[in-house]
Amino acid sequence: MSIRFGYVSHAITLWDASPAKTLTYARYQQLNAHERLDKLREITALNLAHTKRMLHYNIAHEIPLYRLSSSIVPLATHPDVKWDFQSPFKNEWYELGKLIKDHHLRVSFHPNQFTLFTSPRQEVTENAVIDMQYHFDMLEAMGLSQTAIINIHIGGAYGDKMTSLKRFEENLKTLPSHIKARMTLENDDKTYNAEETLAVCEEEKVPMIFDYHHHMANLVDIPLRELLPRLFQTWSHKGLRPKIHVSSPKSDKAYRSHADYVDFQFVQPLLTAIREVGQDVDLMIEAKAKNLACLQLVEDVASIRGVKRVGGGTVEWK
Repeated sequence: MSIRFGYVSHAITLWDASPAKTLTYARYQQLNAHERLDKLREITALNLAHTKRMLHYNIAHEIPLYRLSSSIVPLATHPDVKWDFQSPFKNEWYELGKLIKDHHLRVSFHPNQFTLFTSPRQEVTENAVIDMQYHFDMLEAMGLSQTAIINIHIGGAYGDKMTSLKRFEENLKTLPSHIKARMTLENDDKTYNAEETLAVCEEEKVPMIFDYHHHMANLVDIPLRELLPRLFQTWSHKGLRPKIHVSSPKSDKAYRSHADYVDFQFVQPLLTAIREVGQDVDLMIEAKAKNLACLQLVEDVASIRGVKRVGGGTVEWK
C-alpha cells in the first residue's frame, strides 16, 4: 500500500515566493486604463513565476501532491474586470503544465467557501459557475483539464438541509458538464458531514475528498473502516487515487482551526483505518506550516513499523 503526501499553495521556506500576490479592486479603480492592464499582467506574471518555483521545490523534494493557489490571477472573476489571462501567458501556463506532467505531479484547485451551489440567490450560483470556469480555464491553459481536480464544499444549509440539498442538485445543473467532470466534494466541519456529503457524491457520481479534521469536528456514527471503502469507491470511475485532507486542531478551544503541524497521534486512527482497508491514497496536508508540516508527517508515518519511506513525499506500508 502506498501513501503520497503534499501541501497547499506556498512552500514557506522559500523567500518571497507567494503565488497569491493580489490587487484589490479599490486599488485597480485608482489606476488609468493602461495602468490597470499592466498591473494585472505584472502580478499574474509574478504569481506564475512563483508557482513555477513551488513546482521546482516539490520536484527537488519529491513531493508528488500540490494544491495550486486559486489567486494566481488577480480579479479574474470580478464582473467589472474580467480579462484575458491566458493568451499573454500562453508559454508560462504551458511550462507549468509540462513540469507537472513530466514529473508526474498531482495538482488540484480548491476555490473559496463562496463557490457553492446551495444558495437560494441566483447570483450566488451564477458566480459559482464563473469561479469554477476560471479554475477550469487555468487547468486548460496548463493542459491539465482532463486530469486535475477542482474541489468545493456543498455549501450552506440555510436552516433546512433537505431543501438546500435539493437546491444543490438543481443549481449544479447550471455547471457545464466538462467542468463538473473535474469537480470533487468535501465534507464540512459544521454543516454537511461525511455521510451526507458521501450520499451527494454517490448520487451525482462525483468523487469525495474526505477531510479527517472536519470529520472529527462533525462526527457520524459510521466507523472509519466502514466509511472509507464507500468514500474510495466514488473515485473508481475516475481512475484516480482517493484523496484525503489532513490537519489537526490548533487547540481544544479552537478545535476547528488548523495547527501549524499535524499531530501524529490525532491522525493515527485514520492511518490505521487506511491500513485496514489497504487502499493506496494521497494525503493533502492543510497545516499552517505547509511544506514543513508535510515533510514532518512523512517522517512520522515512516516511523511506523512496516512502513518504508521510498521518496521525499511517499511511503509504502507492507
